[in-house]
Amino acid sequence: MTRLSLIRNFSIVAHIDHGKSTLADRLIQSTGTVADRDMKAQLLDSMDIERERGITIKANTVRIEYPARDGNTYILNLIDTPGHVDFAYEVSRSMRAVEGSLLVVDASQGVEAQTLANVYQALDAGHEIVPVLNKIDLPAAEPDRIRTQIEDVIGLDASDAILISAKSGLGIPDVLEAIVTRLPAPKGDREAPLKAMLVDSWYDAYLGVVVMIRVMDGVVKKGDRIRMMQTGATYGIDRLAVLKPQMVDIDALGPGEIGVLTASIKQVRDTRVGDTITHERKGATQALPGFKPAQPVVFCGLFPVDANEFEDLRDAIEKLALNDASFTSEMETSAALGFGFRCGFLGLLHLEVVRDRLEREYDIDLITTAPSVVYHVHLRDGTMMELHNPADMPDLTLVDHIDEPRIKATIMVPDEYLGDILKLCQDRRGIQMDLSYAGNRAMVVYDLPLNEVVFDFYDRLKSVTKGYASFDYQITGYREDYLVKMSVLVNDEPVDALSMMVHRDRADTRGRAMVEKLKELIPRHMFKIPIQAAIGGRVIARETISAMRKDVTAKCYGGDATRKRKLLDKQKAGKKKMRQFGKVEIPQQAFINALKMDS
Repeated sequence: MTRLSLIRNFSIVAHIDHGKSTLADRLIQSTGTVADRDMKAQLLDSMDIERERGITIKANTVRIEYPARDGNTYILNLIDTPGHVDFAYEVSRSMRAVEGSLLVVDASQGVEAQTLANVYQALDAGHEIVPVLNKIDLPAAEPDRIRTQIEDVIGLDASDAILISAKSGLGIPDVLEAIVTRLPAPKGDREAPLKAMLVDSWYDAYLGVVVMIRVMDGVVKKGDRIRMMQTGATYGIDRLAVLKPQMVDIDALGPGEIGVLTASIKQVRDTRVGDTITHERKGATQALPGFKPAQPVVFCGLFPVDANEFEDLRDAIEKLALNDASFTSEMETSAALGFGFRCGFLGLLHLEVVRDRLEREYDIDLITTAPSVVYHVHLRDGTMMELHNPADMPDLTLVDHIDEPRIKATIMVPDEYLGDILKLCQDRRGIQMDLSYAGNRAMVVYDLPLNEVVFDFYDRLKSVTKGYASFDYQITGYREDYLVKMSVLVNDEPVDALSMMVHRDRADTRGRAMVEKLKELIPRHMFKIPIQAAIGGRVIARETISAMRKDVTAKCYGGDATRKRKLLDKQKAGKKKMRQFGKVEIPQQAFINALKMDS
């Protein structure tokens, strides 16, 4: 076990694409932790989807041994964290396990919205922060301007920020020295009862559940009996290891160290992130302050395109939930789509990643319904229900009012695009809270309703600013607004998969757009099909798909007009009867395209 003064635990925080994972690669490579022949780019991004999209989704850990200039060999535990707002939960967890952070800022792009959010999380966790300016070998790099920007926007002293290029390896020795000299050593008491924080857990097909821990006090050894303080479950430790990124077995972990253990735990559900692990006998009495569990904010239905694949989907979702504690699911049925699951996510990117993983890793074709958020419906009898699915909306006569979730959104944007951003936020019912400048970039803070953001706000934001804006949000609470449920009727039958909650002022335009789109998507039948958007019993928009009809008067030439009339009336009566008994077939593709609407 290592002396406390020779351990440093730190994470790397930055905005998306500012070079966190590349810097982690260089630190691993320059200390010889991984042999050159095994080295690959973004070594810690192990999932296929991470490598393909070029983003980090799961926070990953590695232990590095570094012989410093003062003659001592230090143990550095590095946690590489995601930059996306949807995975901020991963970041906040990792922060609690370490004492310091390297703040990586791109020397050409400067401070972005997510940089701010992640730095504030690090400061909340009481971290010492070392600013690092990356990509200084780019022609567009302006290190002096960015230093001032860090001081102005974040309020950190950046005069001794380290200049590096993670890609070429320039300045990496300075980073390693700064970690040793400028970040604090962990604190902890070896003689105290064991207290270890459960930082993460994942499922491994060979080892069962693998649990990552950070030891705060005491010592944990192979063969010890341990107890989880939240669940009260007890286990015997089969294996202790440190990650170099591969597991390397070790006999004991002392205070300040980060490692993994396996203990024949069957399900990841049995290990709660943020729990305190202690010895079964003579354990600690006081648990460590845990973290708040992740609250899903966006809900949508996942249905298999082929109804026979429902059991496969159930298995896939159960396996995925093993590795992703922030993803929730429950069964639901829909008249239009059959059996499926109502799933909760931390945001739209999280939803996309989960859907991609289900389709790719388990080979299932999915239909996703319109994403919606959780509303609080206050009934007249004084009770409150949470509404996850617009189809479950109670009768309007019973409802007193509806609250919707609001967010505080921080957008950073070059000032030539400011007008477009303000218009976009106003269109989405936003309330401006703050507007400030750092150099030629504006920082706008808006109070926005979450349901206006989940659809395609991020795509629109990127397109109106040519990709230059960055966006971060946190949920602030619920507020009452005039919301209604808009249902879509096809041939007088409500289609539950298309119903959605909208603001009353927007309902007419949303409804009109939806029925116009469906008119193009649903094929013609032998009878005419009305498509309506309705709020309660009041229809707000309607389109009609005309019937395919045979020319029954072709044989009549000349003669009395009543003969033609008779044939046409006979056809009309047949169509009317057909419409009563006919079933409208809505193709799956029509659902998928109709749910993409938001013009």
